Amino acid sequence: MQDRRLTTRGVGALALGAMVTGAACAPTDDSADAIDAVVPSEYFPAERTVFGVNPDWGAETVAEFAEVSGVSPGAAVSFVDLPWNEADVQNVRAAAEQIGGSNGVLLLTIEPSEGLEAITPAVIEELVAVLQEINATGVPVLLRYAHEMNGSWYAWGQQPEAYIASFREVAEAVHETTATEMLWAPNYGGGYPFTGGQYAAEPGSAEYAAMDTDGSDEVTETDDPYAPYYPGDDAVDWVGMTLYHWGDAYPWGSNDLPEEGKFVEQLTGTYDGLASDDTAIPDFYAEYAVDRDKPMVIPETGAFVTADASTATNLEIKRAWWRQVFSDEVHENFGQIRLINWFNWDKYEAEVDGEVSWSVTTDPEVAEAFREELPSWVATGEDLRAGR
Repeated sequence: MQDRRLTTRGVGALALGAMVTGAACAPTDDSADAIDAVVPSEYFPAERTVFGVNPDWGAETVAEFAEVSGVSPGAAVSFVDLPWNEADVQNVRAAAEQIGGSNGVLLLTIEPSEGLEAITPAVIEELVAVLQEINATGVPVLLRYAHEMNGSWYAWGQQPEAYIASFREVAEAVHETTATEMLWAPNYGGGYPFTGGQYAAEPGSAEYAAMDTDGSDEVTETDDPYAPYYPGDDAVDWVGMTLYHWGDAYPWGSNDLPEEGKFVEQLTGTYDGLASDDTAIPDFYAEYAVDRDKPMVIPETGAFVTADASTATNLEIKRAWWRQVFSDEVHENFGQIRLINWFNWDKYEAEVDGEVSWSVTTDPEVAEAFREELPSWVATGEDLRAGR
């Protein structure tokens, strides 16, 4: 999904206030080198999974989400281009201020929209300076750098060697100077190698050769969609993967109940269902969270419902999905998952050429059901406040 910039009403309003007062996330001279925030892996409770939100900043602030849903998020996802301009920086600071008010963590997604070569040492230095400012206010940051790098739809996609080099350069700077942790988050491997995308690797190129993990001279669904892009244990603090329920079969567009067990099966590379047979995909959870002892995050999740669906259909589909995502099975058997973020947007999706309702707060009945059914083992912003 795209078009999730921070230049929006909720964040922009706070950013404007920051520019007028000069106060938001601005450290004093004495605190410029301070690291007052605890890194996310230490800040989150060890035995619980934190609930976070991917808010539509233009329609709903973090506080408004908490008021409508009755759930105070312990994290919020925001997106920003890098290199950035001053307006981008102000919006990032304002997003940090919003989630800081909920005692949460900022999951900052950095998108190198001009390509990996644009992420120069000077640009990284600017990024780290802003992260220092945010950390100095007590807000931990989880930095998702160049996500879905195994996809063919972003300017940084399907360039394994260049991506790893860039990730490691950013990680080295972040680890030395801030209370921020690095998140590596590829796209779910179903459909790999995503042939036909604007940035798909060309056969015969070095990038294509690096993706050919089985040595067949052709990149197909039998090649590993994750391993060529892994930056190394020393550079990666968290691992993550976005998992949505888009429906039963491509092309998407119908309101379909998720199949039982779909979330866990996709997470573990065992899904063989109506949408596809993805059993050739590695077990992401085992290989990258368990074997490497990395905390894991679901940066984005949600269930596809058309905007014109009835309340009953809306609730039925979303309830079926959140019951999988926040199931006792996930809590008991997938303890490395420390954070799950719900994608709380209602937006146009090019994949279906129509409006889609991902949100759990647009419809009051859905919001009430979500609040009532969120399990007690899920930690919220209120729990993080109590634990401070």
